[in-house]
Amino acid sequence: MGEGCGVNGLVAYFGYGSLVNRDTHRTEIVGAYPARLKGWRRQWVRRDGESSRALLSVRRDPASVIDGLLVVDRAENLAAVDQREERYRRVSLTPSDLELSAELPAWCPLYVYEASADQASVRLEIIQSYLDAVLQGFLREYGRAGVERFVRETEGFDATVIADRKTPGYPRAVRLEADEEAYFDALIMQKISDFAPFVR
Repeated sequence: MGEGCGVNGLVAYFGYGSLVNRDTHRTEIVGAYPARLKGWRRQWVRRDGESSRALLSVRRDPASVIDGLLVVDRAENLAAVDQREERYRRVSLTPSDLELSAELPAWCPLYVYEASADQASVRLEIIQSYLDAVLQGFLREYGRAGVERFVRETEGFDATVIADRKTPGYPRAVRLEADEEAYFDALIMQKISDFAPFVR
């Protein structure tokens, strides 16, 4: 899988949110492979200090392992990925941090993007078009069991979901099939029923 990483100017980064959905990629990637990241936990955090809007991030947690997608890309595209992930910092990983179906060579640069966690006590707002892209990615890579594992294991779902499918606020919004919409909505409503309803 990783033959020639580094030598041929390739890098790899672990996606755990919208990057899991290949339809959101904007660079001509070399490949992408389901993988698991050890020692990190996925969470919703506040997008910035001026807003209650949420984005997905990760935090270190030795007891946690999360599903995702390892994206192998050309090193020349990394600046564009950094721009996409402008609210995150790029953190180096080692091959031992990942569970892969094939071993990457030691010289392949590996990264994950981590956002700053804002501890302010505000109810977060999750943009539905962003969540749709994330869930569709997990559905395609891991099936329904993977989607349900994502929802179960991600911290911070005590939030409001902003229903923006008709006018998506997420710049890389994806098209859902009717059965995907119904499945995602039922799953999320079940998850957050004790907290806040969808804002219609």
